[in-house]
Amino acid sequence: MAALSSPQLQRFLLSRVYCNYGGYNKTSKNTSIRVKGGRGGTCCSAIAIDAPSSLSGVSSIKWGSTQLQGVREEMEDDLIIVQSEDDLDGFSFAAVFDGHAGFSSVKFLRNELYKECVAALQGGVLLNGKDLDTVKKALEEAFKSADAKLLSWLETSGEEVESGTTATVFLVGNDMLFISHVGDSCLILSRSGKPQALTNSHRPYGSNKASLHEIRRIREAGGWIVNGRICGDIAVSRAFGDMRFKTKKYEMLEKGIEEGRWTEKFVSRIQFKGDLVSATPDVSQVFLGKDAEFLILASDGLWDYISSSDVVDFVRNQLRQHGDVQIACEALAQKALDQRSQDNISIVIADLGRTDWSNLPIRQENVVFEFGQALFTIGMVSFGIWMSSLLQP
Repeated sequence: MAALSSPQLQRFLLSRVYCNYGGYNKTSKNTSIRVKGGRGGTCCSAIAIDAPSSLSGVSSIKWGSTQLQGVREEMEDDLIIVQSEDDLDGFSFAAVFDGHAGFSSVKFLRNELYKECVAALQGGVLLNGKDLDTVKKALEEAFKSADAKLLSWLETSGEEVESGTTATVFLVGNDMLFISHVGDSCLILSRSGKPQALTNSHRPYGSNKASLHEIRRIREAGGWIVNGRICGDIAVSRAFGDMRFKTKKYEMLEKGIEEGRWTEKFVSRIQFKGDLVSATPDVSQVFLGKDAEFLILASDGLWDYISSSDVVDFVRNQLRQHGDVQIACEALAQKALDQRSQDNISIVIADLGRTDWSNLPIRQENVVFEFGQALFTIGMVSFGIWMSSLLQP
């Protein structure tokens, strides 16, 4: 833990990085933080953040970020992008938060989680060690500490005490990527145009491995699932906050009896053995080779309406046309709305700088498909003209 006494990290921890909507905060000369979102209506704008010029490799990353409130009454999403030479030893940090039952948990966590990660990772020293077990333990501790502080703050502040939020974080360096994930946002890596899913949604329904694991964990903790919701209430099984499923579980049962949702006989048989909603993250490590093109991190307001392959194809086509990752990001958010997304949408795109988009050839299969479509259209038109001529007197 010697690195925790470094001047750079001390300077960061003392700076109290509380980021304002729509602007930057400078924690040191080499750190830029961008936070968007909060409550304030529909928006579709963001700023690509330039990395410090002294960051070789990482400095080639181009960032785009966008948020849309859509048809929801409240904007409960948020995101943060941090390009830092000092705080994480050359790694950049990005996170998307998807809140529920209010914005308070997001408001607290967008500031706190980054600080906890910096401290637990010893200012990025552990990241550069590239030991996944060590990094995993550190990030688990960071998430656990941030959640404990959030629960304490919610209880003492009285602000939207039932609120919670998911959080998906990635830390990207020159050739290595670390992911720490809680909830149902998703991170996709494009490798030569092929989507590689780097996260699994934490939801207590479905037959995939991740869902079955969550269902088993919840039941072993004494919970139950109704229509894909924990205790018939929440549809995400890992999140920060949500104290009624952690420190206030028995109070939740008493409230359920009062509201007539459960009988006293039913409640008397329940014995909790752990948290029903967990803030323990899935942590993974990915090597970024030459075929790694860009990362897309987004809340489920995107992925529930557009497939990962369609998202990757769309962003690639955008970058092929103009090379501007910010324009591509905003266009992707608009596409989700066009697909009738009913949720808040937050998106971060990181163009890793390994691809020359201006010289990227059109994929051969696309050429064949478009040529086939053209022939089919010509054939149908010709057939229609022929049929019309036969029907004429």
